[in-house]
Amino acid sequence: MATETVVSADMPPSSRCRVPHRDRTIRARLTRVGVLPSTILLVLWLGFSSLTVYDGYFSRAVASGMKDTSVSAMKGLVALQKERRLAMERLSRPDIDPAALTSQRTQTDHAIGVMRANLRNLVADAPPQIETRVRDLEALLARLPQQRARLDSGQATRTETFDFYNRLLDAGVDLFDTQARLVPDLDTSHAGLVGVEMFRAADQMSRAASLGSAALARGQFSTEDHLSFVFLVGSYHSKLATGIPAAEPRAVELHRQLTAGADWGRLVSFENALVEHSRQRSGKFAVDGAAWRQATNKVSEELVAVAVAQAKASAELGMRNGNSRFIEVLAGSLAALAAVLVGIALTARNARRLVDRTLVSRLAKLRDDTLQLARRRLPDIMSRLKRGERVDVEAELVPLDYGNDEIGQVAEAFNTAHHTAVAAAVQENQAKEGINKVFLGIAHRNQGLVHRQLKVLDKMERSEEHPERLDGLFRLDHLATRARRNAENLIILAGEQPGRRWRKPVRLVDIVRAAVAETEHYYRIRVHPTPDVSLVGAAVGDVIHLLAELMDNATSFSSPDSQVQVFSSDTPRGVLLQIEDEGPGMPPADRDEANALLSTPPKFEDITVRGDSRLGLFVVARLAARRGIEVDLRDAAEGGTVAFVRLPTDLVASEPADHPLPTEPLRFPVTDPDVPPQVGHSPERTRGTMTAFQRGTREARRVGNGE
Repeated sequence: MATETVVSADMPPSSRCRVPHRDRTIRARLTRVGVLPSTILLVLWLGFSSLTVYDGYFSRAVASGMKDTSVSAMKGLVALQKERRLAMERLSRPDIDPAALTSQRTQTDHAIGVMRANLRNLVADAPPQIETRVRDLEALLARLPQQRARLDSGQATRTETFDFYNRLLDAGVDLFDTQARLVPDLDTSHAGLVGVEMFRAADQMSRAASLGSAALARGQFSTEDHLSFVFLVGSYHSKLATGIPAAEPRAVELHRQLTAGADWGRLVSFENALVEHSRQRSGKFAVDGAAWRQATNKVSEELVAVAVAQAKASAELGMRNGNSRFIEVLAGSLAALAAVLVGIALTARNARRLVDRTLVSRLAKLRDDTLQLARRRLPDIMSRLKRGERVDVEAELVPLDYGNDEIGQVAEAFNTAHHTAVAAAVQENQAKEGINKVFLGIAHRNQGLVHRQLKVLDKMERSEEHPERLDGLFRLDHLATRARRNAENLIILAGEQPGRRWRKPVRLVDIVRAAVAETEHYYRIRVHPTPDVSLVGAAVGDVIHLLAELMDNATSFSSPDSQVQVFSSDTPRGVLLQIEDEGPGMPPADRDEANALLSTPPKFEDITVRGDSRLGLFVVARLAARRGIEVDLRDAAEGGTVAFVRLPTDLVASEPADHPLPTEPLRFPVTDPDVPPQVGHSPERTRGTMTAFQRGTREARRVGNGE
């Protein structure tokens, strides 16, 4: 059974529901939507695509690295082979001209430089196995200059030199082998391994040529060198015989041309002659040294050409297969994505058919109404509450009406949450107003009583001449003055101004004196000469109160036998006062927190949360914000804390007060009012001291009372 909501023009926008709704639940409708299958399809596509695309990319990256590094690396290794042969000849016959070796070293350095640059590019994106091989090769290349120096100085032996160059070349071949084995494509990997075997064969032929050149240069074979020569010759011929049938066509053709040439035939005959001429055989070698070097150089170059051709063909095959695999994988991934998107589209179409379109419209309308309430109406209500305006919760919050199904229940939950939030804010605001009123009532009553008490004490002080009773009256007078400041603290924290007002400018010295008179330990405060300036009457009360709080704080947190110094000066930016104590100072964290508090007027909730331990700083912050005064706490030069107070220029009166400033430093009597006069002082002396203090205090109180 369906119900309809009647829409009236008189209804507020938030309560209108323009479309009919049914009693069926949203859960029953959404269950039929295939959200879960679509999500599973997306996850499967993402996993499949990530693996296959990465596999294709990895194959292409390894093949590209082989192509970029194989040719340049082989050229560098071939240069090292030539340098090895010349080094072995030099060690065999020291009288040989070293110019050929020196020239070859220059060519080797150039080829190695190109190889190293390509290796650095390879390592940037290479797998860890290749990176390890490159590091091993780089470590041996770094030792090459040292090995050359040992050879030139005669410290290196033939065996040591031969082994070093062999290890260096083996490291390069191992790099090629690792690259070939890491290629995921089997065809490319097999072709790469065949190329590695071709280069190993070329290197073994070069090693045999180096041993043969050394033996011909010395005129004899050592047993160890002859055995190595025989093994190397047999090994490289065997590798060529097994590897060439599996090589690429270009490499096979180059090998065929090599073996059909005259140089190959001469080399084979020379190798046979050297194999037969062991150490035990007497007589000279049947091989000419120059002819041997010519044949070995020519064959070595052509064997390297065979290996390079195989490496190039392997790299090109890897690039072709890698690109083809990458394209296939990418196409398959896109096809799978298209299938998933089609499935999602069909699911969405089915969802639009199965789920009433009005459901989406109602949800969108609920969202808009809720956001309007949260972003516009609620902030406006809160602002009015802060300004003290009265708010009718029932009239301000028109409920959202969206029926009785799940959407209607959500709307009702929003109604309840909004109503509770506004009601709580109204109650909190009323509670704050009540607390403020209580504070103000207590503060005003105390202020009136203290003001009357001060007038009575002033009258008694004027007529009293007995020193001891006069001293007691002054202590009562001072306690009453401090009680008045505490009452004014409550008024300031409640957001109002104390009752003291001035119409005319007041001298800065009188303002400072009035602030000192309101502190508990006034006898420890030393006021240094003040500039001849006056402050406008409207700001006098706040400045006195602010200075008194800072002076009281300075005396409270410093040693009882120390003094608090008050300096003042007139600057282009206003009047600067410094209140410096000799206390232990403040930890940096506490000082930074206090300065942050002084730079921003605190809120009522900040005062209630922090408690009374920092009540004076809250009062100072309120007064400073009201008058644009800058207050900054810093470390004193010799320990303690300095409070810098900068009074802005708009607080300085354009015309001075009527009374002139004193020229000597102002000093209140340095005697503790709670300690009785010392025995031995005459009543006349005590009376004279207290009379002088009475005049100073009366003048300070006259300024403090706004008279």
